[in-house]
Amino acid sequence: MSRPSDQRRVAVVVIDACGAGALPDADDYGDPLDANTLAHVAEGVGGLHLPMLERLGLGSIVEIEGVPPAKDPVLHGRLHPLGPGKDSTTGHWELMGVVADAPLPTYPDGFPDDVVRRLEDATGERFCGNRAADGIAIIDELGEHHLKTGELILYTSADSVLQLAAHNDRLSEPDLYAACEAAREVMRGEHAVGRVIARPFAGEAGAFRRTGGRRDYSLEPPRRSYLVEMQDAGVPVHGVGKIRDLFAGVGIDRKHAATTNEEGLAATTELLRELHTGLIFTNLVETDQIYGHRHDMGGFARALERIDAAVAGWLHDSLGPGDLLVITADHGVDPTAPHSDHTREYAPLLGVFGGHHGRRHDGPLADVGASALQWLAGRDAPELPGESFVAA
Repeated sequence: MSRPSDQRRVAVVVIDACGAGALPDADDYGDPLDANTLAHVAEGVGGLHLPMLERLGLGSIVEIEGVPPAKDPVLHGRLHPLGPGKDSTTGHWELMGVVADAPLPTYPDGFPDDVVRRLEDATGERFCGNRAADGIAIIDELGEHHLKTGELILYTSADSVLQLAAHNDRLSEPDLYAACEAAREVMRGEHAVGRVIARPFAGEAGAFRRTGGRRDYSLEPPRRSYLVEMQDAGVPVHGVGKIRDLFAGVGIDRKHAATTNEEGLAATTELLRELHTGLIFTNLVETDQIYGHRHDMGGFARALERIDAAVAGWLHDSLGPGDLLVITADHGVDPTAPHSDHTREYAPLLGVFGGHHGRRHDGPLADVGASALQWLAGRDAPELPGESFVAA
């Protein structure tokens, strides 16, 4: 691919839940003060093998077994949130300069009775479940009951979400979407969860499977973001994976669907091959959704190895002097924590661009959005938090 030398690109790649050490207020969130997702995953598998991320300086950020400090790192450091919370929605919002006023609500004990009654009135449906659960496990457990009774499976997770699951033979996908749209309107104010998620499934008892018909109904960011700033500057914004959903589409020009890391890495690779200019904002979900909450350290490590190989390919084949690559995270999910929830942690930062000088940069998550705007539009946004770590 050949591009004019004056055209620039930014790729921001979020390795979901890949935390790099407990924040000072972690204990306020019920998290251990020695939480460190990266370090504890490494210890749990006898050391990580990440040759490209090692070369870039991942081991220069925090001590990680198997990943020594780099001799010649790129820009590296740790980023912290400015606001409350430890979930995917607020973490990604903060990367783009949106700080939540209060933590988004979570429901570890299920939704209150009055909320369930309002959901029933709004949707015309009845529910079973109503607890925090693994999505596949609760479908296996309650799928037959749902088919017999018609009660939709209502559940949540460690995130600020409300999820409704229904078998396609009992409730069509359009009708499930309509129920979720009604539920989204109920979940406002004090119960404004980050996302309401439709979870259609199919198959027979003992072999239920989720379909590809998932749909997210997200809370809109409460204020302007760096994504909107970039759009206003004429910069095309591409969201890979759940990025568009996390921002309710606000500030995203085009969504590139990806429900697995392989799909997310493939979409990012294709965009890096084809785009002449713009922002690529990618979420890689499996380190959170598949391995993180289940404390599967081996799976987490293998996911990191695959990401490492993809980054090596980008640097060899696709990235040039007009490009900025940022690798970071949104929160942690420490496998040694006494719970399966997220952990309130710093996010690692690796920044690959001309003029990084191998320096360390520690600051707020919003520095990522500020840097992307500076790189792509040559300006800042004084009303938004964050300071650019790239030269003007």
